[in-house]
Order: sequence, then C-alpha cells, then structure tokens
Amino acid sequence: MSDSATPATPATFPPAFLWGAATSAYQIEGAVREDGRTPSIWDTFSHTPGRTAGGETGDIAVDHYHRYRDDVALMAELGLNAYRFSVSWPRVQPTGRGPAVQRGLDFYHRLVDELLAHGIKPAVTLYHWDLPQELEDAGGWPERDTAHRFAEYAQIVGEALGDRVEQWITLNEPWCSAFLGYASGVHAPGRTDSAASLRAAHHLNLAHGLGATALRSVMPTRNSVAVSLNSSVVRPLSPGNPADLDAVRRIDDLANGIFHGPMLHGAYPESLLEATSSLTDWSYVLDGDLDLIHQPLDALGLNYYTPTLVSAGEPSAKGPRADGHGASDHSPWPAADDVVFHQSPGERTEMGWSIDPTGLHELIMRYTREAPGLPLYVTENGAAYDDKPDADGKVHDPERIAYLHGHLSEVRRAITDGADVRGYFLWSLMDNFEWAYGYGKRFGAVYVDYASLERTPKSSALWYSRAARSGALPEPERI
Repeated sequence: MSDSATPATPATFPPAFLWGAATSAYQIEGAVREDGRTPSIWDTFSHTPGRTAGGETGDIAVDHYHRYRDDVALMAELGLNAYRFSVSWPRVQPTGRGPAVQRGLDFYHRLVDELLAHGIKPAVTLYHWDLPQELEDAGGWPERDTAHRFAEYAQIVGEALGDRVEQWITLNEPWCSAFLGYASGVHAPGRTDSAASLRAAHHLNLAHGLGATALRSVMPTRNSVAVSLNSSVVRPLSPGNPADLDAVRRIDDLANGIFHGPMLHGAYPESLLEATSSLTDWSYVLDGDLDLIHQPLDALGLNYYTPTLVSAGEPSAKGPRADGHGASDHSPWPAADDVVFHQSPGERTEMGWSIDPTGLHELIMRYTREAPGLPLYVTENGAAYDDKPDADGKVHDPERIAYLHGHLSEVRRAITDGADVRGYFLWSLMDNFEWAYGYGKRFGAVYVDYASLERTPKSSALWYSRAARSGALPEPERI
C-alpha cells in the first residue's frame, strides 16, 4: 500500500489550523497615486511598453484600497480565520528612506482593525516585490544599501502594527525578486545580468536577517517572524542517470540552497559557490553577513505550485526553457545553461504548470527534516483557470476544487507523517493583476469582473469555506 493510501491519515485537520487566503499589495490595492504613494519598480515595469500582457498595469487592480471593508466582510462570510497580505513599501515609505507617510500607514491600521473585528488573524508580508523605484534607481537589490533600507522600513511597520499583528513574514519568494527581476528580466525591474542577480540574492538574504532583527527590536516577543520561500521540488528526468542527478543538485542549489542555506544553516552551499565561480567571487559576502542572515525563525512559509523536472544537456541547446517562469532569451538560472528543463507529465493549469500534489508533501517533509522543530505554513498554493460566469452569473470551477482537494490532502498526510504544519493560505483570495501576465490569469477563489469590479465567490470559494468551517475536506464536485 502506498503512503498516500494509508488508512492512518485522519479525516480532519488540527483544531488550531489556520484556514487563510493570500494576496499582495500591488496585485490588488490600486490607488497607486493616492495618499503619498510613489512608484514602485512594478509601476515602472508595467508602464513600460512590451513588459506586461496587453500593457496592463496595477493602477486600479481590484481597488482593494477603497473596497477593503467589503473584502474583509467577504472573507468572514467564507469562514476564513487568517488573511495574509503584503504592505506596499512605497505607500508607507515613498522614497525607501526616511520617515513614514502616516496616510499610507493609516490604511494598514484600518485593514488590521477590520480583520480583527471580524475574528480574522492578520499575517503581514513586508516585501512582495514592490521595491520603491528610487531605491532601484540607486542600484536596487544588487546594492548592499537596499538591505539596510529594508530594515529601516521593517522597523517602521513593525512599530506601527506589531501590537495587533502577531504573524510576520519578511520576504515573499526572494528567488523571484533576484532571478526573475535581475537575470531573466521577466519581472520588475527587468534587468538581465546574471552576476547582479546573485548579488541581489545575497542582499535579499541580508535584508531578511536585518529585517527580522529590526522587527524583534520593536515588537512583543510573542510575535512570530518568518520568511516565505518558493522552494522548488526538483526531480531528475532519469533518476538513474548521474548527470541528471547532478543537474538536480545544481538547480536545487540555485532554487533552494541559496536561500535556506544561509537562513537556516548560516552558510551558502559550497557546491553553489563553486558552480557560480565563473560569474562571481562572492566577495560581497562580508565578514559577519552570514551571522546577520542566520536569525532564528519562528516559522517558515512554503509556497508551492508545481514540481521542476530537469536533465543534463548542452550549453548550445536551443529552444524554449520549460521552467514555468516566463519566456526570455535570458535564463533565471545563473551558470546553469547546460541544464534542460522539461514539462512534467499530467494535467496542467492555465499557467501551463503541471498538477502534482505529491510535490507539496515532498516539500513539507523536506523542511521537516531540514529544520526540525520549526513550524511550517503553506503560505501560497493555488491554480489559474479560465473562469467565466454562467448564464446565472455563477462561476463554477471544479478544476480548482480538485486542485485544492488534492493539495490539502497532501498537507493532511504530511501532518500525519509528523510535520508541524499550522496553516494553509490559498492563493489567491480573488482574481487580480498577475504580474507580467496582466489580468489574463485568474488565480482567485473569488471572481472579479474587471469592468465593474464586482466580486463573486466561485464554487471553489464555497468548497474552501466548508473545509475551513469543518476542519475537514469535502469531496470534490463531480461534474
């Protein structure tokens, strides 16, 4: 009998399990020029012709800035007991330096108070990719000073909200910030410099460590400080092929070890330093940096969507890179041009990502071993589908229900296998601006009509609501 079929798996989740949903500021807030907010790198990137699908931007997004009370009421109706959102750095600290703009902070005061009034636990992410443009103009994440600016910003927000918000996340998916932003250029700021992307990765790590320290200096000790990593589940095309296994190790270093190495263990993998030596000597890692990065974590957030399948190849190999991270002539994998990425078999979402819930179980169990005793949260998991209202205005999305049921079943199995998973945040609460894909990819459990901005819970939202209220997984719809 396989592990997944074991009868020991309980039917319910732990009573204290958090059932949440997640969003990010630039993807939902809009109001990009209100109350002192200045441009972020995503404002600049999305307004640059050719960067986003259809030239679409987050200028209005889904107007959460003005509709947050209705959105929180909708979360409460769905029975969510947690909500993960990000703070817009240029809304709070417009130039990335100096004092906060109170009007910007006031929005997050109101949002937190509204959540608490509805019995919903707020989880704050400090950085979800919206670097103030002035800091990018000064060099961005490849520059060390940006990490120190982040720590100052973290202290400002921690001081303002730390009395009411207990769960904090420093960075969301620093891999995307470093490698999609500075190597492949498919994300803001759109630079294509492999060496700069490695510097950016180190300074994001440093920002995490300095930010965690800054938060703890101004918040109650009961508060939890975490980071959310989009750690990859990297698998070989041919498990018995040593060259493919070496390709797995190299991509695992670039996807995972480059962040969890210093954050969890206080060191970069030696194999990573060796593999990237043709691009950098890592001299920007100064004495004491690894100690600053290696701050004790109270929890670890894991974001998972699809596994990664690789094999050994030739640097001269041509053709699209099937890594699921957008089309670019420039790779987000520094010094790994001889690794070939493959589409994993099976059904796919609208993003073209293969659906494999076992990867989430594998990821959770890996970090259960990697960081024993550290509580885990699934801080993002979800799927994009081409959702449309029917003649009655209802939105049926049985594919998403099946996706959520499969992945939550694997979370439950991981808990049975000894993992300390304390919550799950569905990505995303509602349809929104999906970065370079514009508004064409719908990840939401709540449908948004982008003309009227009316919100309509999809059938997946109602299914998830039943799960959240009961602590058990209803059977998927049979359609």
